[in-house]
Amino acid sequence: VLAELIEKFVSHLSESRTDCCFSTGNFTAMDADVKKENLSSVQKLGVEMTVRYGKHLNLLKEDAENGLCFVLMNCEDFLKQQQRTVVSSLCCLQEHYAGYDWFASSIFLIMSGDREKTLMFLQQFSRLLVSAFLWLPRLHLSVHLPVTILEYGIHPVYFCTAHHVEMLLKAELPLVCSAFHMSGFTPSQICLQWITQCFWNYMDWSEICHYIAICIFLGPDYQIYMCISVFRHLQQDILKHTEA
Repeated sequence: VLAELIEKFVSHLSESRTDCCFSTGNFTAMDADVKKENLSSVQKLGVEMTVRYGKHLNLLKEDAENGLCFVLMNCEDFLKQQQRTVVSSLCCLQEHYAGYDWFASSIFLIMSGDREKTLMFLQQFSRLLVSAFLWLPRLHLSVHLPVTILEYGIHPVYFCTAHHVEMLLKAELPLVCSAFHMSGFTPSQICLQWITQCFWNYMDWSEICHYIAICIFLGPDYQIYMCISVFRHLQQDILKHTEA
């Protein structure tokens, strides 16, 4: 039901000029069977984890690995069309996105391993503003960002979402904010970790689906509220650890 709902919602929005923030060119998926060997070591490990998790949730079948590799390789080629070259020694500014694409993997699971539906959804989704915040590889070396921002290698999720989380945390949860200050690192570091991994390993699958759906339906600012609500939920544990 969720797959059909977000599919129809995104399809409707992507056809509306007023709702589309990003332009995307024409892209045709590769017909050739994509082999796992074409992926980086990080991607291979991510594929194994995703398939194992998908089978545990009874969402994927035996041949799911090839389907996920197909999605990841095509996403990389699709996004490459909207990238610019930046000369830098920073690891995060090399041609390939340094991490694993947890968002595309999440959509693959929501679509029950249907590679064509997943790829079609991601192509339409990439036109919307929310894609910049939920799908981190979306803005990797993107032509949609000013060069001055690209050269620092800092993703907009960090200086938009994570910054606003810290501002809200001061007002909403001052004790949690103080606890982080005393610990010597920032809530934004934790938020970036959560968001980059699409809350995998932090929330249950149904909650991950709710997070994705809420941000798609209600807007990217709900990513901020979600992080704040998690900090509120963890407040007693955070304070207890601070005392200890």
